[in-house]
Amino acid sequence: MSALGFAALGYILGSIPFSFLVARLFGVKDVRTVGSGNVGATNVMRSAGKGPGVVALILDGSKGALTVVLARMISPSEVEVCLAGIFAVIGHLFPVWLGFRGGKGVATGAGLFIPLAPQALGAAVLVFLIMLAGFRYVSLASILASLSLPVAAYLLGADSVVWLTALVAAFMVVAKHHQNLGRLARGTEPKLGTPR
Repeated sequence: MSALGFAALGYILGSIPFSFLVARLFGVKDVRTVGSGNVGATNVMRSAGKGPGVVALILDGSKGALTVVLARMISPSEVEVCLAGIFAVIGHLFPVWLGFRGGKGVATGAGLFIPLAPQALGAAVLVFLIMLAGFRYVSLASILASLSLPVAAYLLGADSVVWLTALVAAFMVVAKHHQNLGRLARGTEPKLGTPR
């Protein structure tokens, strides 16, 4: 399979709008029109409930993990595997099925590293939980966890292509959180458990 084929595989899997579909299944016609307007697990949780939010989180994460597993079945090249992974995140951020208006890539990006660098992902999840417990901002915890992942992958001896993939994914996640960063700076970002 060519590089274009791996990119297409990743994009197609990543673009499956699980959060949108789960929210609709639980009575939210279009999750993009409620709460933050984001097609992600946190907004599903706020608009449809904790259970649907957890389901959306698991499914969005599974897209990333499945992309890596399938790509590894096709190719022994970590470069091609990671290329598919990056495009899975791109697919989640910009799904063709939703007019290229998707989520922020946190769960799907994290899912890549379940098979790629599980120890580094564990460290990033720990950062997320500590930041969330301390400040109760999901966005801030997500940003800091995403930024910690490439650092952890590098320090734990992951292949260069793996930690570079983590760095690219982190950049995309942070870029997608630009509005949250603005609200954090202004002190208007809602905390976990606060209705929009």
